[in-house]
Amino acid sequence: MTRYDILTAVPTAFHSDGALDLEGSRAIFRFVAESGNEGAFILGTTGEFPAIDATEFAAIVEAALAELKDRMRVVVHVGQPSTFEALRLVEIAKGLGATEFAALTPYYLKATDQSIFDYFEALSAAVGDGRLYVYIYPARSGNPVSVELLTRLAALPNIVGAKVSELSLDEIAAYRAAVPADFDLYTGADRDLIAAVRSGAQGVVSGVSSVTPKPFRALADAGRSGDADAIAAAQAAVDDVVSLIGGDMARMKEAYRVLDVVDTHCRMAIAEPTDAEREAVARVVAVHR
Repeated sequence: MTRYDILTAVPTAFHSDGALDLEGSRAIFRFVAESGNEGAFILGTTGEFPAIDATEFAAIVEAALAELKDRMRVVVHVGQPSTFEALRLVEIAKGLGATEFAALTPYYLKATDQSIFDYFEALSAAVGDGRLYVYIYPARSGNPVSVELLTRLAALPNIVGAKVSELSLDEIAAYRAAVPADFDLYTGADRDLIAAVRSGAQGVVSGVSSVTPKPFRALADAGRSGDADAIAAAQAAVDDVVSLIGGDMARMKEAYRVLDVVDTHCRMAIAEPTDAEREAVARVVAVHR
């Protein structure tokens, strides 16, 4: 059966001074738990993972599992610039009960295909009975994953799929043609659920769906039905939300204020929305909440 999975890329809550707001994060997790989405992707790009230390990582993972694990899949992102750091996060998350993991390729410094393979080989062994996704985001990591490299990675134990961000549908299709049929592919492009599935993906990891899940659920339902008119209508609603909120964490957090979920802020150097952008977020949330 063709799948239209939606994994919510969950923002992390911070106070206005940048301190971690753990109770605010719990409130976001509870909101996401009601979305109907198939899973949650925590501490990824939307979760501002580069600004999270190991102690905070443990606290967030523990809170996410407590609030979400009985309702949906929880994929914990553990990617780091070094194998040493990534393995440390795997052990922390495993100790708290995590069973699904994702890891961005090593980033910042240029890595060879072999060094990327060695990194994922170590993580594959470390997750034990868990499931591991390769997170491919060359626009941010600086390290691409070729079709040939992903084919090698897909053969490692416990590596079950990949999340692919800012790559074309043709590149997703090329991955699909090379990896096993049971290897899952997820696009990171919020609006591309239908197009990505048609290119061989199993779904989307969507940050925007963390604040407005309903149009995404409608799009997934329309995709499963095959009704062209329903797909077009649902796609238009998703496009509306994405055009105004997009992958901007500050706008997502403005949406949480509008929704009265939590008054939260970004820790990383992300510009706050302008007054006009706040008004636009309020309008789109009112229509699609």
